[in-house]
Amino acid sequence: MALTSIQTRETLQADLWRACDILRRDNNCGGVMEYIEHLAWLLFLRFLDAQEDAWETEAKLEKRKYNRILEGDLRWEKWARRDLPADDLIQFVHTKLIPALQKLGGDPFRETVSAIFSERNVIVAASGYNLKDVLKIVDNIDFLSQDDVHTVSVVYESLLRRLGNENKMAGEFYTVRPVIRFIVKLVAPQLGETIYDPATGSGGFLASAFEYLKASQTKLTVRQNEKLQTETFYGREKKAVPFLLGMMNVVLHGVSRPNIRRGNTLEEPMKSAPAERFDVILTNPPFGGTENQQIQENFPIQVNATELLFLQHIMKKLKPQAGRRCGMVMPEGVLFRGGAFATVKKDLLEQFNLHTIVSLPPGAFAPYADVKTVLMFFDRPGPTKAIWYYELPLPEDLKKFSKGNPIQDEHLTEAETMWQEWRKHQKQILEDLPEIEADWQKWNQTRLVLNDLPALNKQAWVVPVEEIKRRGYDLSVRNPHQSGVADLPKPTELTARLLERVRELHDIIEGLHEKAGNGEE
Repeated sequence: MALTSIQTRETLQADLWRACDILRRDNNCGGVMEYIEHLAWLLFLRFLDAQEDAWETEAKLEKRKYNRILEGDLRWEKWARRDLPADDLIQFVHTKLIPALQKLGGDPFRETVSAIFSERNVIVAASGYNLKDVLKIVDNIDFLSQDDVHTVSVVYESLLRRLGNENKMAGEFYTVRPVIRFIVKLVAPQLGETIYDPATGSGGFLASAFEYLKASQTKLTVRQNEKLQTETFYGREKKAVPFLLGMMNVVLHGVSRPNIRRGNTLEEPMKSAPAERFDVILTNPPFGGTENQQIQENFPIQVNATELLFLQHIMKKLKPQAGRRCGMVMPEGVLFRGGAFATVKKDLLEQFNLHTIVSLPPGAFAPYADVKTVLMFFDRPGPTKAIWYYELPLPEDLKKFSKGNPIQDEHLTEAETMWQEWRKHQKQILEDLPEIEADWQKWNQTRLVLNDLPALNKQAWVVPVEEIKRRGYDLSVRNPHQSGVADLPKPTELTARLLERVRELHDIIEGLHEKAGNGEE
């Protein structure tokens, strides 16, 4: 008797966790990063083999030739399904398979496959017997079955979360999924638009955007589906392992040919309009890092802070037409820092409509990172006239989100509802600008008392751009509904500012050290 789909999913899920256990016990794969990476590249090759079979069948039906990416001994059936001796299997992988994959080229997709296996030491099981056991599990996955693909994607996402829990490096490329889904829903990408993540990481934004588009469509034409698969999702990732993990994640969610490239996003010159621009940008760029002078020279405003370089990159990469939009994560320090930060924020307010800032509470990214963050939403055309702020409250029984009590979708439900009201009443609010500009705190308090604007409550308020300018382009989150303390910075803001000052001092000392090393007086 055939297994039910539920039984099949449960069996496959158990088998995939068993594969992880097999690799985890291997001498080359003891850490969580190693066994997830190893499983990821095996899954990718199994997917590619199934996809190439489908592409080859389509070509035959259309009476055209299809040149396989992996041919001859490199085909999955020629090495993964053969009962090779354990030592011969390991030798083949090391001396033939991986070198051949690294040399692929000639078109963007082949170059993407090559990038997955290049510029790093690919993790391969020490034991050929362990590898054979895992290959049997992976070979049983039907990548042309939606049930199988969904099951693998669920397990894979669980592995990425586990990687974040057990390995702090994951904080560099894993964004909590409730925050991603919230950003995607507010930005609301549409079929036919190009979607870009300049810091792809684990691929969460692109995968979530695909899920959003898929849920919003009842039926796609052949051309629409082809465009969705090949001309919609774009990304770039600097580091090799996140590139592999992100590529695999997007593929598992159903995008057969995502345009994700391996490389440093910030190497692209941004002093003039780039050749390639996008309709929608969704991202959580790396912050807290620095870039060298050569990279800084690619940008109109030179600074070594990665978050500010990425913000400039994003501003340049959005198409100039009306309606092009961005939703992104930023460290809270960007809101209040001056100097180069204030200059970039001035450009942002003048060139774009920065309509929304959502402040996340402490621990929102736990355990992957512990930086106080905000979500910024802006679109074309500018300039900004007023900004709607929302301060996400913590559940009453929590002092902060944590690994044991992480942020969930339901914690963002009210923010989404309030935001919809803000967008609905934005025109009315902008008509009240003279009154807001005269006394924005009083206006917010009055509106809240009168309850005539559903876009306002004790967590939400509006600030006119003229007030932002008077502050020297300080975008800090200052809730006017907190009577008596509206003008006082919060403890987290004070500590964040102290950390920023320490970082600025470190940058100055580093610059002096570099000049001293170059023999400058």
